[in-house]
Formats: sequence, C-alpha cells, structure tokens
Amino acid sequence: MNALDLARWQFAITTVYHFIFVPITIGSGFLVAGLHTAWYRTNNDKYLRATKFFGKLFLINFAMGVVTGIVQEFQFGMNWSSYSRFVGDIFGAPLAMEGLLAFFLESTFLGLWIFGWDRLSRKVHVATIWLAAFGTLFSAYFILAANAFMQHPVGYTLNAGRGRAELTNIFKVLFQNTALAAFFHTVPSAFLSAGGLFAGVAGWMLVRGRDTEVAKPVLKIGLVTVIIAFLIVAVSGDWTSRIMVKQQPMKMAAAEALYNTESSAPFSLFTVGTLDGSKPVFQIGLPGVLSFLSTGNFKGVVEGVNDLQKSYEQKYGPGNYKPNIPLAYWGFRLMIGFGALAALFAFMTLWWMRKGRKMPENKWFVRGLISMPILPLLGIAAGWIFTESARQPWIVFGLMKTSDGVSTSVSAGSVLFTMIVFTALYGFLAVIEFGLMIRAIKVGPEKTPVAEKSDSMLTMAY
Repeated sequence: MNALDLARWQFAITTVYHFIFVPITIGSGFLVAGLHTAWYRTNNDKYLRATKFFGKLFLINFAMGVVTGIVQEFQFGMNWSSYSRFVGDIFGAPLAMEGLLAFFLESTFLGLWIFGWDRLSRKVHVATIWLAAFGTLFSAYFILAANAFMQHPVGYTLNAGRGRAELTNIFKVLFQNTALAAFFHTVPSAFLSAGGLFAGVAGWMLVRGRDTEVAKPVLKIGLVTVIIAFLIVAVSGDWTSRIMVKQQPMKMAAAEALYNTESSAPFSLFTVGTLDGSKPVFQIGLPGVLSFLSTGNFKGVVEGVNDLQKSYEQKYGPGNYKPNIPLAYWGFRLMIGFGALAALFAFMTLWWMRKGRKMPENKWFVRGLISMPILPLLGIAAGWIFTESARQPWIVFGLMKTSDGVSTSVSAGSVLFTMIVFTALYGFLAVIEFGLMIRAIKVGPEKTPVAEKSDSMLTMAY
C-alpha cells in the first residue's frame, strides 16, 4: 500500500472511532437536561438520581470525544498538507467558530454544571446543562458546514497562482442547503444513538430488577426518543437524497447500483454486480421508486453510473470517477437498516409494555434490548462511510482529487507507523471507555442523592 492508501485508512479508522462518541454526546446532553428539568419541576428524587447517573455516562463520552477529536485536526497537517493548503482559507472560519464559540460554550457551562451542585441555584444550574447541550449543536453545525464544502463547494474563488480556494462569502459556506440538510439529518441520528443508549441501560436495569423506579421512566424516554428520531432521520434523509441527486449524482447512482440512466428507475432491494463495477448481473427492485425519491416523479429520469462516467470524463478529463460501488451500495443499506431495526425494536418494546405490562423475559428480547446502544452507532458509521467513500475520487468535489490532497513529503512507512500507533492508542482508549461505562452502569444510580439547595450561590475558594 502506498502513502495515499495508508493515509485514507488512518483517517477512516480515527474518524469512525471518534464519531462513536460525538452522536452519543450530542443526544445525551439534551436527554440529561430533560431529566434535570423534570427533577427541577417535580422535585421527585427518581429524576435526580437518573440525572446524576446518566449525566456520568454523558461526561465519560464527552471526555473521550474531546481526546479522540484532537487527532483529527493534527491529521490535516500530517497526512493531508496539500489538502490543508487548498481549503485552509475556507475551513479557517467555520473551524475557528467551532473552537472559539461552540466548544467554549459547551465546555464552560458543562464545567459549571459539574461543579455547580449545591453552589448554584436550581434554576441557574439546570440552565447550565441546557446551554452546554446547545453548545454541542453549534459545534456540530460548524463542522458539518465545513464538510458540506467538500461535498458541494460554494462561496469561494480559485487562486491559481497560490493553488488554493479562497473564501468570498462565509454565509454561503455556512448556510448552503447541503450543510442544512446534513445538520437536520445528523442531529436526529445523534438522538437516535442517545435514545438507544438510555433504553439499553435502563432495560438492563429492569431485567436485573435494579433501581426500577429510575429505570422505567428512562426506558420509555429512550424508546420514544429512538422512534421519533428515526422518523425525523427518514424525512431529512429524503431531503438529503434529493440534494445529492442534483449535486453528486454519481453518489446516488452508486448507492442504488444504477449503472445506466433510466426513467422510472427502480429502488434496488438487492443487486449483484460485476467485480469491476461496470454492470449489474442480478437485480431485484421496486419500479419507479428511485425516480420518485430522487425527482418527486415516478417517471423521472435518474442518471446511471456509466453515463455519468462519460460526462465526467468530458468535464474533468480522463480518469475513473466511479466510487467503490459495493461499498456505497451496502453502506447506504446498512445505514438505513440498522436505524430501522432499532426503531422497530423500540416500537415493539413500547407495545409490549403498554398498560403497565411486564417486559418479556425471552432471552432474545433481552439481548435485543441490551443491543439498543449499538444498532444506531453501526448505522451512523455506515452512513459516514457511504458519505465520504461515495464522493471518491474527489476530496473536494469537482475541485481536488483525493490523490492530490495527500502530503507529498510523508512516506508510506511514516504513515504506517502513525496508523499503528493511533490504532493501538484508540484500542487502549476503547478498553478504558468500555470499562468506565460498564463500571458506572454496574454501580447504578446513587441511592441517596444529595439535592441542591435552592438558595445556593456560586462561590470561589482559594
């Protein structure tokens, strides 16, 4: 493998690993804030115990997300210096906003929430966790806006002399429809992950007969969150797909293994193609459904992979502009499938528990319930793999190929060494993360939580 292949593998490994913690953190922040608000309004100790217990899980993921996220920024300079020079003027603004505004907001108020028990008034204290939660949303938006430029570059001019894209309109970069669609698709998926985590942990507590007073309401909150979040993800996914058809038609064609341009294009239920990705061998599809999803018309025309390859050669010059079609095709389906499976299981669990009925004690049901935190994360990982790999060979669509973005002075051996080190380090962090989470879950909620004093004020000691 050359330096380019290794750099891509390293970035994929570290990014997918980092994004395990991001959606859990975003969604959990709001669910913990909701539990804290429920305690503030009702003064019921079960909500206080739930707040502190799930708040601990939220903090573990937040800390791990910060640690693993630092490596992402260093990789731009280490392995992708040519890319960094090309987009540096564009990315500087949204990434600076993320660091100076969003991250400071979430970290500052999260610190106040952590150390504000018995020091801040209840009203101020509950406000701090809400502000920290909204900080994670701002952080996500600025990152997604930067990524959207890679999918659909806008608000820039090319400086041929300096070999880079230069920012001309920050508002176009921040508020283009690609960024908005990505935000309204990514954030509900974060709530899907957090809801799955809350439901899985609370379900395990109920199965073990531990802290049922805390577990029952949290289980319902988690299951309802999963269902609602999945419905929003489905709607926003339809919006995202239609934008994708206009801006990156090759990505959508690869996602559906549509090799030739068709009207009344079928939505593929199952497709087997040749090894070189040039044509389908066997296909089962729903006629017209892909055309409707892409154009809003069952007889609409959807461009195929082979025809797009020819048009891209005319526009961009000779080369292979097809992504890895099997990876795109199955990544797209795994993204939808894992999310749908989590939502279906959540709905079934709520149905079985209606009118105060006990949960089934079947071992398969128990295993499914405990797997709830994993299913949405698998779907999100598959979704990001699809989003980034199906854009290939472009690192910035239409402007820069991935092969041109890699650092020219970094050898394959250097990249291999850092990839091994980072993979080993992340494996070590995974053991720590998993151990901390399991330990916290086994300990469970505090038996006698210390309530806040309503008239407490923030004080400082030296």
